[in-house]
Amino acid sequence: MKEFLHFDKMITPAIIKFIFWACASLSILAGFAMMFQGGLQVLVGLFIMSVGPIVSRIYCELLIVLFKMHESLHAINKNNSHERISA
Repeated sequence: MKEFLHFDKMITPAIIKFIFWACASLSILAGFAMMFQGGLQVLVGLFIMSVGPIVSRIYCELLIVLFKMHESLHAINKNNSHERISA
């Protein structure tokens, strides 16, 4: 609980997976909705259905990279503090 209150443990990486699936699902549904409007909307709908999940995946991966960097820096800081104490 202490780690959570001091922001040492992050909960957002677990939420990012949900965000990806929600965005991917919404883009596919939006693509289907546009396809049934007729005209050139069929092509726009196909484009949204194919590109939407890819864009949401890239965005979520960028967010995860930020959190992985935080975890790595936290581990380095923890190792350095242990080395200073033992030296």
